[in-house]
Amino acid sequence: MIAHIQGRLVEKNPTDVVIDCHGVGYFLNISLHTFSQLPTTENVKLYTQLLVREDAHTLYGFSTVEEREVFNLLISVSGVGASIARTMLSSLTPDQIRDAIVSEDTVTIQGVKGIGTKTAQRVVLDLKDKILKVYTASSISLKPSNTNRNEALSALETLGFARKQAEKACDVFLKDHPQASVEEIIKQALKNL
Repeated sequence: MIAHIQGRLVEKNPTDVVIDCHGVGYFLNISLHTFSQLPTTENVKLYTQLLVREDAHTLYGFSTVEEREVFNLLISVSGVGASIARTMLSSLTPDQIRDAIVSEDTVTIQGVKGIGTKTAQRVVLDLKDKILKVYTASSISLKPSNTNRNEALSALETLGFARKQAEKACDVFLKDHPQASVEEIIKQALKNL
């Protein structure tokens, strides 16, 4: 297996890159998260995962080892292929995906295009224990008020606010007040929206 590729960035697109490594151009599929992490310099190093199917050999590139690990965990779930895993990593950061799985936040996972209720539940069910074994509790930011946060987000969406804006407003307040009630979260979020 190819563990990483280091070389000169020849082409850069939101979904793929070409890295010239000693005269050989490697085409790597990437997520938007990796795209945003690419340096402005010519020399890059991406961690890779080679997926072999009978009709294709596809190379995926990741900015960090952690992102590659999350990708491999996601594709281990029945019904989640490489394209859905890449879409998840384009919509959410690896930390957000881990946090959502550990806190059983299926609403966040369902927010990714192409993922329905059953797939989100399967991702949580299949991966929660694996993530808890691999990562220590300190590296995962467990949100004790997750239920309150979700209820506040639902209320804000009902009021007509976009989910992403509502999430940002809620998270700003919850960072300093993790035990806040639903009402407090909504009031403070409305002030920030």
